[in-house]
Amino acid sequence: MKKEKDIQQELEEKKAEGVNQETPETDQTTEQTEPTADEAGEESPEAKIEALEARIAELEDKNLRMMAEFDNYRRRTNKEKLDLIETAGERIFKEMLPLIDDFEPATAAMDQTKDIDAVREGVKLIQQKFISFLDKQDVHAIETEGADFNTDEHEAITTFAAGEDKKGKVIDCTQRGYKLGDKVIRFAKVVVGE
Repeated sequence: MKKEKDIQQELEEKKAEGVNQETPETDQTTEQTEPTADEAGEESPEAKIEALEARIAELEDKNLRMMAEFDNYRRRTNKEKLDLIETAGERIFKEMLPLIDDFEPATAAMDQTKDIDAVREGVKLIQQKFISFLDKQDVHAIETEGADFNTDEHEAITTFAAGEDKKGKVIDCTQRGYKLGDKVIRFAKVVVGE
């Protein structure tokens, strides 16, 4: 019993001196040479969590800014489209005003003149001017005279027995059709031979 007390006392003294005799020497060397997590440059779990939370906050902020920027872009492009539509309409109407200006003297001349040929000539000039205006806007009449019936451009209002050589051909056009570029904006109303 006395031996155990002496051993315990010696151990406590050595612990007080900083030397631990219970661990073998190999453990002492590994303890001394192994760096701690902080010394090796590794972060503690709390530091990792803080770094991840900071990264999440940064990404959320970036996402919020991107959403706001996209919303602003969408509003701006919608406004630009609306302005473009309004301006395009304005430009077309401005170009039509001279045609109206030409109709005013023509109608006044119709009331006062007895020379029908002069009035007829004036109306033809206005019509040519209007056709020229439509050409500038890339609006063209759909050809119907002697053309094959085409459902992409023509609307058949009736059929007419015209013989074998006129079968499937346009016989008459009751209302002209028009294209804006390659797009049909009004179908030509036609009579088709059968």
